[in-house]
Amino acid sequence: MYEERVVLCGANSYEEKYYFNEDFAALPEGIQKELKVLCVLFTSEVGGILTLEFQEDGTLCFQVGSQSDDFFFDEIGSGLKIRQIQKEKAELLQSLELFYRVFFLDEEISEGESECR
Repeated sequence: MYEERVVLCGANSYEEKYYFNEDFAALPEGIQKELKVLCVLFTSEVGGILTLEFQEDGTLCFQVGSQSDDFFFDEIGSGLKIRQIQKEKAELLQSLELFYRVFFLDEEISEGESECR
């Protein structure tokens, strides 16, 4: 169905905006709110632009960027914050990957794969 990266959501500290891809409207409202909080807090802490994107294989990636003249953007802090989120929200991120693989990539998931690791 999708051949390139697909943006799930993102936040932009420069425009103070949040984006959620309506293709994922089937996600529970609680998860949608959690994603919004995650993205907005990230950009308010380190600045720049954050997007959560699915790669072709269903892997969820954090993409961070900044404007070239943004001297307040914390590049080191963004890497640390991403690792913290990946650790603290591991179950959520794995569930989102599984959701994407099943409903967007039409993959068959075996019983053992559906359990969180």
